[in-house]
Amino acid sequence: MVAKVTCIAPTGFSGALVEVESDAKQGLPSLQIVGMGNKAIDEAKERVRSAITNSLLEFPARKLTINLAPAELPKDGTHYDIAIALSILCISGQLKQAQLDNRAFVGELALDGSVRPVRGIINMAETARDNGIKTLYLPPQNIAQAQLVEGIELLPISSLKELFLVLKGEKHISFLADEQAPSQDDELAAHTTLDDISGQEQAKRALTIAVAGRHNILLNGPPGSGKTLLAKTLLHLLPELTNTEKIAVTKLHSLAGEATENIITTRPFRSPHHTASRTSLIGGGAKPRPGEISLAHHGVLFLDEIPEYPRSVLESLRQPLEDNTISITRAHGHVSYPADFMLVATMNPCPCGYFGDESKECSCSNNHILQYQKRLSGPLLDRIDLVINVARVPSNKFLQSISTLQQTQHSTAKKVIHTATQNQRNRYQNNNKYNSSLASKNIAELTQLSPKAEHILNLASEKLQLSARSYFKTIKVARTIADLENSPTIEPQHLSEALQYRQQIAQQ
Repeated sequence: MVAKVTCIAPTGFSGALVEVESDAKQGLPSLQIVGMGNKAIDEAKERVRSAITNSLLEFPARKLTINLAPAELPKDGTHYDIAIALSILCISGQLKQAQLDNRAFVGELALDGSVRPVRGIINMAETARDNGIKTLYLPPQNIAQAQLVEGIELLPISSLKELFLVLKGEKHISFLADEQAPSQDDELAAHTTLDDISGQEQAKRALTIAVAGRHNILLNGPPGSGKTLLAKTLLHLLPELTNTEKIAVTKLHSLAGEATENIITTRPFRSPHHTASRTSLIGGGAKPRPGEISLAHHGVLFLDEIPEYPRSVLESLRQPLEDNTISITRAHGHVSYPADFMLVATMNPCPCGYFGDESKECSCSNNHILQYQKRLSGPLLDRIDLVINVARVPSNKFLQSISTLQQTQHSTAKKVIHTATQNQRNRYQNNNKYNSSLASKNIAELTQLSPKAEHILNLASEKLQLSARSYFKTIKVARTIADLENSPTIEPQHLSEALQYRQQIAQQ
């Protein structure tokens, strides 16, 4: 007789069912685990043995073989512990196979038999549901995330002994989903908003456009001009995460091991240091995990002083900026993670930072300035929708009180962004579709330019030598500006404003 228990293996952004098979034969007492398991799974032998004996259950004194099928799928993690323990209890006659069928079990065992949380629980719950599994037994700490997945019964188990009694019918457990997800609004309330920044009206306008259409933006200016402060206000202009977005964001952070218990309720703002490696940015490793661009999914990836990042790291952003997904291929397999983020970058105009500054003379040679600006390749700049020059605010205005008009800029910006977002949702009939993600082949069908605006665009395309990508990105930005004003068509003033930002890219 062979006992079979269902477990789940997260594979990239999805998952696969794993059947934990156990067989017992006469011979010297031993426990062997096969099926391409890693070191953590091999060490499960001692965890499972101690958990079973400390739960006052019998560990069979026989030659035991555990197989994790399919054997060709690499297995990684400690969430197989419970399934392995149950298969041993079944093969030894302490449980019946019928008590384990049509159920899935995940969780790490402590030596005393208690259950510890695992990462990737949303993947596991979705995989179990999609494969017809009716009930998922999991650690109580993972319940908050797992309840985001509908269509499957969730039962929390705190110990191996409790699970044994439940399966035997000697104990009953139930779980009522908590409808109130933890909120971080109070924590965000104290952060910087547009109302806290004096001046920089043009930069604030560009940020509003960028947020409304999810456009990538580059802030260019001297040190101390407020580029970083402006960038950090973006997070508080973005609308709240939808339920679908909460699942995707929480899922990615759980896979990365950054959130195994809590639900992510606010948009991520990832700010990797310029010394970050290429792998940490795009993801990967011997056991491929999400990188910073995936952890910024549905949020903001902030690259402060972008020319300081290694060129190879920056060039690796080109494909995910275009496709909104990242594919990672390693010796152990191929995985894909979503990477639909808004890129916000800052830079100085030259190495010293004062090229073009009105109050301080630049000390860099023309060659140094050129080499510094060339750290950003043309194809990468072509994927940035807006470039805005940020001038320094005069020092005599630092201590001046903010006017009444400026004190309402944040709320006004949020209102027009909400209007533009609703216009896009009505147009695309999809909560996650924004102007920036509109396919070029659909632009003619879903956007409408007035004859004058189309004429201006064609003239500008020839004069500025816009690439095909820049041509379509200009239309997308102009469409966002029109949405901010509730205009059904793109008018000349909308297109002219959009071209101002593309023209600055061409001049880099």
